[in-house]
Amino acid sequence: MIITTTSTLQGKEIEAYLDIVSGEVIMGANVVRDFLAGITDIIGGRSGSYESKLAEGREMALQEMKEKARALGANAVVGVDLDFETLREGMMMVIATGTAVRVK
Repeated sequence: MIITTTSTLQGKEIEAYLDIVSGEVIMGANVVRDFLAGITDIIGGRSGSYESKLAEGREMALQEMKEKARALGANAVVGVDLDFETLREGMMMVIATGTAVRVK
């Protein structure tokens, strides 16, 4: 399955626009990770634990979006947008949205 943030695919013709598809993931962070991230904030640097959690959420949301597109008969998703939101303390949401299409 081709996934792109662009609205067209170079060298491919979109033959059918099927529907908007999305994948939503809500994840909790744990207390140890929060504590270590707080220390990182104080001394500076990157928080590897949070970066890996964001990457995990992104991959899960994209996978869910692909599965929904595949169920519609799509072989690509164009115009993909990723959103990251904090819901409340220790909870984050990742949303992947795009247009399921059939290309030839």
